[in-house]
Amino acid sequence: MRILVVEDEKPLADAIARGLRREGMAVDVAYDGETGQEKASITRYDVLVLDRDLPGMSGDDLCRELVSSGTLTRVLMLTASGAVEDRVAGLSLGADDYLAKPFAFVELIARVRALGRRATPAQPPLLTALDLELDSARRTVRRRDGEIDLTRKEFGVLEVLLSAGGAVVSSEELLERVWDENADPFTTTVRVTMMTLRKKLGEPSIIETVVGSGYRIPSAARTEHTRG
Repeated sequence: MRILVVEDEKPLADAIARGLRREGMAVDVAYDGETGQEKASITRYDVLVLDRDLPGMSGDDLCRELVSSGTLTRVLMLTASGAVEDRVAGLSLGADDYLAKPFAFVELIARVRALGRRATPAQPPLLTALDLELDSARRTVRRRDGEIDLTRKEFGVLEVLLSAGGAVVSSEELLERVWDENADPFTTTVRVTMMTLRKKLGEPSIIETVVGSGYRIPSAARTEHTRG
């Protein structure tokens, strides 16, 4: 999940970004509305965590512009006021959710995840390929009834590939969906992560390299089955 945090209180913005990254999300940060607007115009984010009370270009203006562009990005608006009229005003601008400061971080995480699910086609709780199972909710991966310990980036890459339902995913798309803007597009980051992921998943290998195009898991399936 790719997230943009637009918050002018730098310590708070950085704390939110660190917390979201610990949850396996790719996070970019902007400390003012103009920079947030620029980033949002270049990258498709799943969720925008937006402070309403920004100096310069306000959160209201950025939200209004984003919504009018027709983007699928979902907006979680943050504000120092929890008054009903302020929540109504924020939602009327097109924000998808509203959270008053101070807030519990676990609630922020839950709201971001919920909005992220709405930003993309509905994803079933269990993604499978052959004898491999990835549980997005529990953040676990199993193969042959044994659990596999993956890093956040390895898990993210595998989740994107399985979600593609057998379609080819380019290195550029993996870099955009799993890493943040600090990732160097000219490095071997994706290739190295793919190598360690394949090693951990074991044989037979389920990830195919499509020369000149990217990677795919041809046996990937999307199922509504859940563990009991």
